[in-house]
Amino acid sequence: MNGQAEQSPSAATKRPTMLVGSFRLGRIAGIEVGIHYTWILAFILISLSLAAGFFPHEFPDWNRATYWITGILAALLLFVSVLAHELAHSLVAQARGMPVRGITLFIFGGVSNVSGEAERPRDEFAMTVVGPLTSLVLAGAFWGLRRLLGETDTPLAAMLGYLALINALLAGFNLLPGFPLDGGRILRSVLWQSTGSLVKATNIATSVGHVFAWLLIGWGVLNILGGNLLGGIWIGFIGWFLNGAAEASRSQVTLREHLRGMSVRDVMNPNAATISSQMSVEEVVRDVFLHGGHRAVPVVSNDELLGIVTLSDVRELAREEWSATPVERVMTRHPLHTVAPDQDLSSALKLLAEHGLNQVPVLENGRLQGLLSRADIIRYLQISQELGIKPKR
Repeated sequence: MNGQAEQSPSAATKRPTMLVGSFRLGRIAGIEVGIHYTWILAFILISLSLAAGFFPHEFPDWNRATYWITGILAALLLFVSVLAHELAHSLVAQARGMPVRGITLFIFGGVSNVSGEAERPRDEFAMTVVGPLTSLVLAGAFWGLRRLLGETDTPLAAMLGYLALINALLAGFNLLPGFPLDGGRILRSVLWQSTGSLVKATNIATSVGHVFAWLLIGWGVLNILGGNLLGGIWIGFIGWFLNGAAEASRSQVTLREHLRGMSVRDVMNPNAATISSQMSVEEVVRDVFLHGGHRAVPVVSNDELLGIVTLSDVRELAREEWSATPVERVMTRHPLHTVAPDQDLSSALKLLAEHGLNQVPVLENGRLQGLLSRADIIRYLQISQELGIKPKR
């Protein structure tokens, strides 16, 4: 599955490459790979289930140490397989012009942080289908290696058999039409191609995804009532997660399409407060942030943008230094991400999302024209919807 990382508040800070609460392992093909803290829980649970359940049931003659060593190694290789699945998504996305900021392994497997949505249905299809295909290839490779070992019950043979099975199950589960699972995204790409509407395709795929998610939740409840408490909770939680992820994906697409045809000028604040670079940090906090209610303010000289100072910039400075420190020492300087007044609002929103920005200066011919913020966009959408005003096309 593809996912979005949480946004940071600084006006010049790049978007986090992985989920919040993750730590980095390294890079593969230029893509950062990390582990979310919830992965540790998943790793422990899977290792425990293999060492105390699956392998003892299948191979009762091993000793306890062998069960645990094999279980831990199999769990690690399972997540290596998940990483290969997500890496396949990411490499195809890059080849199709969609930047990939990172891959994070977490409790439900893995998530690729791809910037934005595919622009064409065939791009989404290619990017999505390669994940399950990779899992199927891995399943075949592990099965072939297991066959080469012949009739044996060694830990290596058992581990290869388990990895062949689990990769086949991983491919099969992801191909189910539960958007935003891979199968749901494949369904959306087909609907998108046939209807010509991303919004319509997303709405249909999301509805199917909701049904699938509620079936999982119901299955989880039945397992709990049947005595399988841990398994039921796990199945139900997966359903709950997919249900929320499907709705979030639909909201993102609907918002992007709703903003098409609107310009930055329609939404920006042309009367945004500005300050000079020599103003003290204490004055900015008192007059701009506290009394003015702003969270960021451009620093200008004769309408020329010098930088921007945000709450995050101020927080990095010790409180006792505020009165003696000019804002030019703490402000975010060039290069700054900016937009133009006549720029399409959907592309401006994409810029905000991709770089983790809460606001961005609006420039025309090098002169500051105003400030565009997430809050401005949300407020405009709320008011226009209440008044029944449709976006310009």
